[in-house]
Amino acid sequence: MDFYLTALLQGLCFAGIAFGIYISMKIFNIPDITTDGSYTLGGVVTGMMLTHSQPGYVILSAVLLAGALAGALTGIIHTKLKINALLAGILVMTALYSVNLSILGRSNLPLLSMPTLFSAVNFLTNANQNSLVILGLFVLAITLLIGYLLKTDFGIAMRATGNSEHMIRALGVNTDRMKITGLALANALTALSGYLMVQLQGFADISMGIGIVIVGLGSVIIAETIINWLQITSVWLSLILVMAGAVIFQFVLALTLDIGVDANLLKLVTAVFVLLIVGLPRLTGRQT
Repeated sequence: MDFYLTALLQGLCFAGIAFGIYISMKIFNIPDITTDGSYTLGGVVTGMMLTHSQPGYVILSAVLLAGALAGALTGIIHTKLKINALLAGILVMTALYSVNLSILGRSNLPLLSMPTLFSAVNFLTNANQNSLVILGLFVLAITLLIGYLLKTDFGIAMRATGNSEHMIRALGVNTDRMKITGLALANALTALSGYLMVQLQGFADISMGIGIVIVGLGSVIIAETIINWLQITSVWLSLILVMAGAVIFQFVLALTLDIGVDANLLKLVTAVFVLLIVGLPRLTGRQT
């Protein structure tokens, strides 16, 4: 039971990445690879500030700002220098590896003795269950904030930029600014996942973000598949399904390990699982 509870906790931690990928790929149609670097950036900033005994609200603010700056840089390179969005993300992700290593000062930083978000408040005596309550409240707050933002005039302009850039530009909206803001928001959410995961697992690692974009992508694809099947148009339900997609993704990986699959094959299983999610609906459509 604790095995799957851990998967649930990790899925909730990865909800920020899923939301970030949802904003960049599904709202703006931008394949943003900055995710790998901004996730690690959130983790290393959290780790270093915890070792310097900074208050929680200061750490959270710094993480969100760092992630937003990384995303904004990708947006500026893409919109102002007219560089392909995929290449812009790769460039920033590559640069962030050096930035993260400079911040961390080493390849791995243990934090087991440090006070964290999950030790600050004790709703329950069981550590995992207490973390679940805190993460649940945290992710719920994030979901409500994003849902509210997407329903505002600004959020509608963001969604319109992805759906019909020429139309929204004709209405006087600065689409470049919208893209930069959207990527900043997406990577701030991604860094937030790093912030949560580092405190949950008790260490920050320079390689923690390698391939993490596939987690967010898989989560969003799971959600998108359900959204298309059920023909959901509600922003709120879409966000809930994106969050659920992150949890489902982790449950699948946990089940894979539970049935005895070699842990060395986990990345292969992850890739195959995402391929199946992407391919099966299309194959089913062709057969019908």
